Amino acid sequence: MEQFAAGKVLRGRYRLDRILGRGAMGHVWEGADVYLERSVAVKTVAADLLALPDRRRTALARFEREAKTAARLDHANITTVYDAAVTEDVCCLVMQLVDGTTLDNVVDGADDGRLSVPAAVSVAAQLCSGLSAAHAAGLVHRDLKPQNVMVRTSGLVKILDFGLVKVLSDADPQLTTTGETLGNVAYASPELLAGDRALDGRSDLYAVGCLLHHMLTGRPPFGGPGPAELVTRHLTAPPPRFADHGVDAPAALQDLTHALLAKSPKDRPGGAADVYASLVPYLPAPDPGFANRRMPPEDPRRPFLVPQGPVMPR
Repeated sequence: MEQFAAGKVLRGRYRLDRILGRGAMGHVWEGADVYLERSVAVKTVAADLLALPDRRRTALARFEREAKTAARLDHANITTVYDAAVTEDVCCLVMQLVDGTTLDNVVDGADDGRLSVPAAVSVAAQLCSGLSAAHAAGLVHRDLKPQNVMVRTSGLVKILDFGLVKVLSDADPQLTTTGETLGNVAYASPELLAGDRALDGRSDLYAVGCLLHHMLTGRPPFGGPGPAELVTRHLTAPPPRFADHGVDAPAALQDLTHALLAKSPKDRPGGAADVYASLVPYLPAPDPGFANRRMPPEDPRRPFLVPQGPVMPR
């Protein structure tokens, strides 16, 4: 597999400019489409990850299939896939470069490191909206965490990295056992931590519950001195309540979060659209004059006030 460096041009078109993030799976670069003269994000796969001959061909085929599925997703809350390179020499994904910041920075910058109920619910609702589309297409994210959620300057939430995590963890099971593909196990479902390969969208809904708890309390629901202790708490410990952290939240929202954090997938809500519907009562009240303006100016709060609706299951 090809090694990557700043200034390198992939496929004669995509120039790598600077690294935005690093991980065991590879790097995320800010780059440029030199043909269309626009900024892009390029995720390059680490060379040694696909170096084993007996796994490379299968992994590349899976990557190509997942990339094509992710590219067909057309949803406001999911980062758009522009292109992919899947060859013996280059394996990368070219995506929309999202302006804004990651959710962890948003939470850290809030008062007391916590978001208000309307703001947290607005983020969660948009996540569920995007997840509903992805799950309908047969994609499970598997690594939903604050660093994989972008909040644009307009307030629009974008989910990053659909399709890639499953392919890479299947290519190298050691990544799953060491937690590398999970990024931060603080948001991973019990079935994912237990190594269950037959995951469905309810695994992502568990992560939404973790994120909702984090946004409202300033910390994930479970912690521990090390990864092993954290995994054990995901598998066995009952989730804490908002009140344990001094947060006053509606009882029904607490019940929803507890349902999302159920240990067994069958005890969680059935789908992302169902969770979205349960969150609607806690969204910010819309501006009553917004819909009546003849030519309304762009309202930077609009994505929080009017989140993109979910894809309803058929």
